[in-house]
Amino acid sequence: MQSRDLHLQVEKGSLEGYRPDLLIVFGFAWKLPRSVLDIPRLGAINVHVSMLPEYRGPAPLLWAIRNGDPTAGITIHRMDEDFDTGDILAQRDGLPLADDISWQTYCVEAMPATYELLRTALARVVAGEPGEPQDHVAASHAGFMEEEFAFIRWSDDARTVHDQVRTHRFMRSPDRPVAEVDGKRLHVKRTSLEPAEGIRVVCGDGKPLWITESADVSSRAEEPRHPI
Repeated sequence: MQSRDLHLQVEKGSLEGYRPDLLIVFGFAWKLPRSVLDIPRLGAINVHVSMLPEYRGPAPLLWAIRNGDPTAGITIHRMDEDFDTGDILAQRDGLPLADDISWQTYCVEAMPATYELLRTALARVVAGEPGEPQDHVAASHAGFMEEEFAFIRWSDDARTVHDQVRTHRFMRSPDRPVAEVDGKRLHVKRTSLEPAEGIRVVCGDGKPLWITESADVSSRAEEPRHPI
């Protein structure tokens, strides 16, 4: 449900009827209105997959992969009316972002860590501890991927393109990203920074990138292109 739908339900008293003690949020990409946050007796907390205040917003893990970060973090924080700005109750850094990361492999590492952090956060909530304020000056934003991110620019450096492909694979994009290669339009599924069997392309930094898995989508209807 989007927050506007939640707001309508709250106005009808549906959520209030549950009389919740605490609201725990995970993977919800929209702001919750104050009318929702005020319902639980102990407030609302959110599980956010970054080391806040880094990567505030709806897509923190995607941006960590896109930026080539070797690790990611998890934060559990109190919720306010803004995006991921509330006081921090528990954090953990150092979850590996492997080169071939998928949602399934990430969860193997992240879920046990999340459960442990929730135990800590819940104990602090019950004890009435407010948590630690975030350093808002150090904050960065992790919004949704822009439309142009679906198209590979070979003028970018090899690492950037490789991480673009990794990000889309993590997103399980059915036909993205797309690239022009030897007059063909390819859905690039997997690349390698090391020599490998496949199509070799020299990127903007002069370094090669190997396309090791792709699909020819030239026959599909022409799409809007980001300049190559």
